[in-house]
Amino acid sequence: MKDHLTPDYMFGSYFEVTPDFLQSLGIKVVLSDIDNTLAPYEQPDPDERHKAWIEELREAGISVALVSNNHADRVERFNRELKLDAYPDSGKPGKKTLLLAMEKLGATKEETVMLGDQLLTDSYAGKHTGLISIIVPPIKDKTNLFFRFKRLCERPFIRKYAKKNGYQPFMKFWKIKDPTKGNHQA
Repeated sequence: MKDHLTPDYMFGSYFEVTPDFLQSLGIKVVLSDIDNTLAPYEQPDPDERHKAWIEELREAGISVALVSNNHADRVERFNRELKLDAYPDSGKPGKKTLLLAMEKLGATKEETVMLGDQLLTDSYAGKHTGLISIIVPPIKDKTNLFFRFKRLCERPFIRKYAKKNGYQPFMKFWKIKDPTKGNHQA
């Protein structure tokens, strides 16, 4: 069975996903989640850092589209100033909306990445669609039982990524051990 949950790349934050990195992969389109990837749920509008990052990508010839499972009122409000292609209620991990966004932006699977904070929706959706998956730790994670269970389910796949690509300090979010620190939790 193909592994759709282990991300291809991980970064500490969305703004570490630079135009240079994306261009090195031949990427022309970033499909991005909003909640806990770009901003916490409680932040209704983009800030200057979001605007600068998107502008930097645009200047490098890279388009961004917002692909969110949240509802239209949230997505439209966050996108009001950004004026990106935006897809609320996207149905991730399904691939229908990702394919629609790519078609509208004129991009192939090889030219597109999926950026998000959740393996079970964002990484799975991207990899199931044939895209490169980039995962960042959640900005402000929900702590209800459902989300704690989801994060527990993600842990083996983050460990797998760390084993292959090396431990990064942001992985402590998933309670991944730093092999250089002994046997205690990071």
